[in-house]
Order: sequence, then structure tokens, then C-alpha cells
Amino acid sequence: MTTAELTKEAAEAEVNRQIDNLRRALTAAGRSDEALADTEGLRDALVRETAGSALPEPARVPFALVLHRSALPVSEVIPLLRFGSRPGFISADTADIDTFTPITGLDIPESPLYAVIDIDRGAATRNWTPDEAMAKFADEDRSPLTAEEGAAFLLHYPKSLEKNNCIQTPGSRCGDRRVPGIWISNRAPKLGFCWAGNRHTWLGIASCASRI
Repeated sequence: MTTAELTKEAAEAEVNRQIDNLRRALTAAGRSDEALADTEGLRDALVRETAGSALPEPARVPFALVLHRSALPVSEVIPLLRFGSRPGFISADTADIDTFTPITGLDIPESPLYAVIDIDRGAATRNWTPDEAMAKFADEDRSPLTAEEGAAFLLHYPKSLEKNNCIQTPGSRCGDRRVPGIWISNRAPKLGFCWAGNRHTWLGIASCASRI
């Protein structure tokens, strides 16, 4: 059986959909949409990169557009996430999420808008520690998602947040052993943390192939 592929036209439509999502997010946060003023170059590169990819499914998507943390902090994205009709929230013990920064070695574009390519929710790493998953990613030339990237992924693809299939994002750290993640709590998306050496059967370690 031939796997259905993302056509050039579908990729262009998906870019437009995600830009609209981010524009609504900026408006909801009371921020300017200046970060979305010049998207043509990224749009063209993204279509070239992802046309022909497998179609999006909850466990894996071709790409997600991300606003740089300087343009929209993750703390302002989480309340916009939805599980059904319930908005996201941040755990009190992770209220300092905006102090988490990308780990050394991640090639995060400095532009206000960028794209994460080939996001894997991490089903194969459920019940792995983040430390173990990081070693796996290094061997596979993949990269852990940051908190901002995980939030953008679930903003664009809310159905990817499923019971027993939630995510950790060890690409963001703040100098201790906490690893941020997004899961379901009280039937709503919750951003919290787990320890880098702990296992959870319901948490996968989210990763990507590249960023542009």
C-alpha cells in the first residue's frame, strides 16, 4: 500500500493555517503580529522541504511553525491550548517556565518565526527517561523539542494531545533536573515538569529532524 503524501498545495495550505493560528495567538496575548510580517521565504523553503512527506497524524507531523520565545513566551501559549473545550494551564511548580532556555547544541533559528521539521510525539520513548531518550536522539541525528516547540506543535495539532500519549520537551532546561512537558490533567492541557531520570508510561519524549 502506498502511503499518502503531502502535496505542494496541501503544504502551502497547512503553512497558511498555522500562520493564522499564530496570528490569533499573538492577538490573544495582546502582542503585535510583526513577527509574521515577512513569511514568504520561510513558506517557500518549508514547502520545498516537506512536500512529499507523509500526511499529518497524531503521532507524527511534517512540520510546525513556531514563534521564537522572544516573540511569544511559552507561558502565553499554554493558555491557548485546548483539550476539548478546556484551556491549558501551567503547574505552580513550573511557573518559571519562561526562564527555561534551549540546551547547548540545539540549532534554534534566531528569526521571530521558524519551523520544526518532522515532529515525532515520542511513542517509542514512552517509559524512557529523558536522559535515555537524549542518547537515542544523538544516535539518530534527531533533536529534542523545546517547550516552545512542544506548545506550538499542540497548538497546531490539538488532537496530538491524547490520553497516555503526552509529551516531554527536554530541549528546554533551566540548570536543574527538571524537564518540562505537556500532558492532560483535570481534562485540560497542563504544562509541568518531571525529573530527567524518571520514567512515565504515558509520556513520550518529543523530537524533530531539523529546524529551518
